[in-house]
Amino acid sequence: MPEGLPDPGRHPRHADQRGRALDAAPAAVILAGGQGTRLRPLTLARPKPIVPLLNIPFLHYQLAFLRRHGVVDVVLACSYLVEAVQARLGDGRELGVRLRYAVEAEPLGTAGGVKNAAALTAGRLVVLNGDILTDVDLAGMLASHEARGARASIYLTPVEDPTAFGLVETEADGRIRRFLEKPSREQVTTNTINAGIYLLERELLDLIPAGRAVSMEREFFPDLLERRIPAYGFAARAYWRDIGSPEQYRLAQMDLLKGLVDTPLTPPGTRSGDVWVGAGVSIAPGAVVRGPAVLGAAVRLEPEASVGPLSVLGDSVRVGRGSRVEEAVLWDGVSVGEAAVVRACVVGSGAVIGKGARLDAGAVVGENEVVP
Repeated sequence: MPEGLPDPGRHPRHADQRGRALDAAPAAVILAGGQGTRLRPLTLARPKPIVPLLNIPFLHYQLAFLRRHGVVDVVLACSYLVEAVQARLGDGRELGVRLRYAVEAEPLGTAGGVKNAAALTAGRLVVLNGDILTDVDLAGMLASHEARGARASIYLTPVEDPTAFGLVETEADGRIRRFLEKPSREQVTTNTINAGIYLLERELLDLIPAGRAVSMEREFFPDLLERRIPAYGFAARAYWRDIGSPEQYRLAQMDLLKGLVDTPLTPPGTRSGDVWVGAGVSIAPGAVVRGPAVLGAAVRLEPEASVGPLSVLGDSVRVGRGSRVEEAVLWDGVSVGEAAVVRACVVGSGAVIGKGARLDAGAVVGENEVVP
């Protein structure tokens, strides 16, 4: 079984509706060919698919999302630290899917990556960007796709500031009228963006040129419009977050702790109230844990230490006497010295936070770094 067990009571929305299986499940391609540069320094030694969310590799959430909808044939398009991903995830059998890897010798872009990976599959495709955490109703998206006679469908979500994303304009019936990649504020005409989940009919892959890098956003989708191929947007209320930057990565975990994401996964360990506690945790007299929070295996809290609310500690983390950890994510093996304050930040594996140090909102500490 994958890390984390189903906990049907942890989300207030209707999981029975949001987790409907597809009648004829397509194969899936997950686009993870980049080096995770926006997440650096966290991804300098660890590929993005296996960065931890609540002490579970991120890709587990995407695979659980697909499996919930009956999609079990999955290809990961990848090129960076592939061996580390394969060592962590294997063939996906323990996660309830068939996971294969399409390794790119040279960068192929998003569309080129889809074409390359799809060679291992047959039929209709679901495509996911490799940095999306979502609980969108994939079955509803497929029903809309078929009802409209679409050859391509894109999940659209509203955001407060669309200038960092690909804006998508649609007609009243949902047919896509125009794409505008990362518009200026003056160019913004709608707040609905390309949310990085696509349904594609197999024959569309023939339109992607071989032998060079090709972009879904800048080439493939605009080409569909020029050819007047039916492409529609699917807008639905659902959780969605791009975890590709350290702050968004941290906020995704805060959302998971708050129960805002409908997922069948829960953190490793035993749940006590709203705190998950791993094996071998040591909490000294006077130390306090305020949930929601996650304590990995062999965590040690020294006297008067305070953890939470909204904090995630990986395995073998030590929090020194009188230190405070709030709204923060600490990877495995982090050591926090006495009387330190670690708030609203992310700390990589093996890092050392010195006595009396203070890490404030937005700080990111790489693996094995020392903060005096």
